[in-house]
Amino acid sequence: MRLDLIQTVAFAGLMLFVGYGLKRLVPVLARYNIPAPVVGGLPVAALFAMLHAMEWSAPTFDTTLQTPLQNTFFASIGFGASVLVLKRGGPLVAIMMVVASVAAVLQNVVGGVTALALGQHPLMGVLAGSTTLTGGPATGLAFAPLFEEAGVTGAATLAVSAAMGGIVAGGLIGGPVATYLLQRRPRLIPVQAAKEPLMHLVEERTPEPLETAPVGEDVQAYGLIKHLVLLAVSVGAGAWVSAGIEGMGLRLPAYIGAMIVAALIRNLDDWTGAIGMSQRTMDDLGEVALTLFLVMALMTLRLWELAGVAVPLFVILAMQVALVAAICVWAIPRLMGMDYDAVVIAGGFCGFMLGTTANAMANMGALVERYGPAPKAYLVVPLVGAFGIDFVNGLLITATINLGR
Repeated sequence: MRLDLIQTVAFAGLMLFVGYGLKRLVPVLARYNIPAPVVGGLPVAALFAMLHAMEWSAPTFDTTLQTPLQNTFFASIGFGASVLVLKRGGPLVAIMMVVASVAAVLQNVVGGVTALALGQHPLMGVLAGSTTLTGGPATGLAFAPLFEEAGVTGAATLAVSAAMGGIVAGGLIGGPVATYLLQRRPRLIPVQAAKEPLMHLVEERTPEPLETAPVGEDVQAYGLIKHLVLLAVSVGAGAWVSAGIEGMGLRLPAYIGAMIVAALIRNLDDWTGAIGMSQRTMDDLGEVALTLFLVMALMTLRLWELAGVAVPLFVILAMQVALVAAICVWAIPRLMGMDYDAVVIAGGFCGFMLGTTANAMANMGALVERYGPAPKAYLVVPLVGAFGIDFVNGLLITATINLGR
């Protein structure tokens, strides 16, 4: 049986809501920020793996929309790359960007050396390094075809497995690491616990522009179509940018061009105000694209390809967790000012360098709820973890793949 394009999207959507339902029924999934697309998509891949083991044919999907959805999500990340917003973060954001970039390089070095020592392709260690830990499952799946071409068998399955291990680890160690730091330096703990809601702990953001529409047009519908067109322009023009870069001899994932074009449009709008773009709307549309992309990608994973590399992958991930924990304990507090905010930032750093920004925010939320507000942490970590490091990481992974061929 083969599902066509519309049927594939419909099935992916149903599995997405199965994932949401399972997260409600199994609280541990929500506690560790396991994404709903993973919860809904992986059981389908597991079922297909069972059918493969029994030598039964599984349904096939038309995944034509998978790459456009992927590029749309990364374009929405590009629209967040506002120079004005980054300037508001001040020197702490710049320092955190440098630390995160160096940590991503170390993840690839540690991963590559460990993989080589275990008799695996060194690029497997890079795939289980910054590609999936700093980058997350979406970045891992986007780069998987390039790793496959470079000699890493089953790259997509390895990418998702590494990313899931990182998400669990990022949720597990962030709080304990920060608690350990506070126990060593109890003078850093605020005198009184926070009483106000978390939304008041974040420094004031640049206000969203008030959406307007031509006379007779629905304001919400006009705003949505405007942002959809911006995403389509970024993805379409980004394909030309990526093709031009590849023409210079560099192999890139398809989304890099879309991110570059989106960032240019965003900063042009910041400078001129001609478009009146809402980052909140862009983030929402990007989240829709991401969830559908992930479900579609996860449903088609070939899980049986993990059989021969499960132990090496576990060892590599253990080394990566030790590396990030060491950076959080020894480097982050000192570089971020050796105060309470620096400790909360360390907890967030564990989250987004091993898992996702959701892990980082959950780690920081637990600390703030117990010990008190950390406004600098809530400014720095989202700026770096949500989009800043994605730009650097994409270039780093591309350079590493091209060197490792």
